[in-house]
Amino acid sequence: MIRFRDATRDDVTAIVGLLADDTLGKDREQAASDAYLAAYDDIVANPMHQLIVGEADGRIIACCQLTILAGLSRGGNRRALVEAVRVAADLRSQGIGAKLMAECETRARAADCTIIQLTTDRSREEAHRFYERLGYLASHLGMKKPL
Repeated sequence: MIRFRDATRDDVTAIVGLLADDTLGKDREQAASDAYLAAYDDIVANPMHQLIVGEADGRIIACCQLTILAGLSRGGNRRALVEAVRVAADLRSQGIGAKLMAECETRARAADCTIIQLTTDRSREEAHRFYERLGYLASHLGMKKPL
């Protein structure tokens, strides 16, 4: 059974492990360090951010970050942004990701959000199909610029 909860500082190493155990993450994530702990501290200090983990049998098997955004567009309604969605490689395609996204949607509704959004790398074709199965639409073109 999976239990979703807010991450603790003790979970950072496991979260970084999930982020690194990925085609894209293997080259950009490193062993948990003080930088990751500082980032964790920044996330939990802001009540608009939630770092969520899925735990089963004492193991962190999934994670994501949910951010609540206030904005003037869409009538001043709040929106939720989901990032860094990961499920342990040995447990993918078992419905865990769908349960994690359902948890995000529940939390977003509780925060009075009227829309939930995410970006996914263009190369992640399986992820695109996954999100589409959950009802997400590829309605926008996302862009990034390194600083």
